[in-house]
Amino acid sequence: MEITKEILAAILDAYVYEVIFVDRTHTVRYLNKAAKERYGDIVKVGASLFNCHNESSKVKIEAFLERADAGENEMFEVLNGTTGEREFFVPVRDAEGTVIGYFERHENYWSKDEADAPVKIFRVY
Repeated sequence: MEITKEILAAILDAYVYEVIFVDRTHTVRYLNKAAKERYGDIVKVGASLFNCHNESSKVKIEAFLERADAGENEMFEVLNGTTGEREFFVPVRDAEGTVIGYFERHENYWSKDEADAPVKIFRVY
C-alpha cells in the first residue's frame, strides 16, 4: 500500500487531539478533524496563526523556533489550567533536518489511577 496524502490525513483525523500545522511564516497549512471541531471558524487554513494568538504568544513561538533550529525536538509549553491539558511545541523538519513548520500538541494529564480513562474533549473558547 502506498501512503498517500489521503491516508496521512485519515491517520491525523483518527488522532483525538488537535493538530494544526503551521509553516515558518506562521501560516496555518493544515487542521485535522479534531482541530476543525474544536476551533471552528477561529482558525483557518491559509490564515496567520496570530489571528487567534496575542503578541506574547508570538514571542514564545519565536523562542521555541530558535530552540528547534538549535536542534531541540518536542518542547513542553504549559499545563493549561482551564482544560487540564499539557501543551507541547513540536517542530516539523524536512528530510535535511531543517525546521519547516510546527504544531502544538495537546494531551490530557492523567494520574496512574486514571491511566485507562477515555480522552476528554474540551470545548473551551
